[in-house]
Amino acid sequence: MSPQSKTAAVETDKKKPILRWTLISLAVLVILTFAWVRWVYGQIQWYASRDMATPSDAIAVFGAAEYDGHPSPVFRARLDHAESLYSRGIAPLIITLGGDGGDQYSEGRVGQQYLVGSGVPDSDIIAETESTSTDQSVRRLAVIARSNNLQRIVVVSDATHLFRIHQICAANGLNVLTSPRPRVPIEGPSGETERIEHEVLSYTLWLLHLE
Repeated sequence: MSPQSKTAAVETDKKKPILRWTLISLAVLVILTFAWVRWVYGQIQWYASRDMATPSDAIAVFGAAEYDGHPSPVFRARLDHAESLYSRGIAPLIITLGGDGGDQYSEGRVGQQYLVGSGVPDSDIIAETESTSTDQSVRRLAVIARSNNLQRIVVVSDATHLFRIHQICAANGLNVLTSPRPRVPIEGPSGETERIEHEVLSYTLWLLHLE
């Protein structure tokens, strides 16, 4: 064997362990990622399938799209659910959350006006109109809770959204119970799959402080 061939063989032998450990590391990473996604998916489904609403100090409705001052079907379903909880005596106060969606209206104010139109007294509603994300909404909710001595809050949103909301609320010192809004006719299986994928990614980014 020529000196050049011996050198090439030695270099190849050196590369084999590196390649082997690279493949092992990639396999471990894939397994851990799969396990993480399955765990988060399980948590999302657990919260999505349970209505934990019991007598509390307030009901917080997380904002969704509004169109020229009118709630979208999804937002309306959240608001109607909050109004139903209020009418059942679950809490004497409703907090609507959400800033503007790019027009002159804020989700929080639109939600407030919709609830007043549904018969809820304006004095029993607090509209938060500055937040533009779930994390910001929770932080604003925490401020409102401390200012009004709210010890326990029922949070209303989409079923798949509630696990992430619960975790962020807990991180901000809030004691919350989750209550999913009913489904609306515009939804379908593909939409739910996309929402779950979004929630898995959003929750992971939030944990990593990247959102």
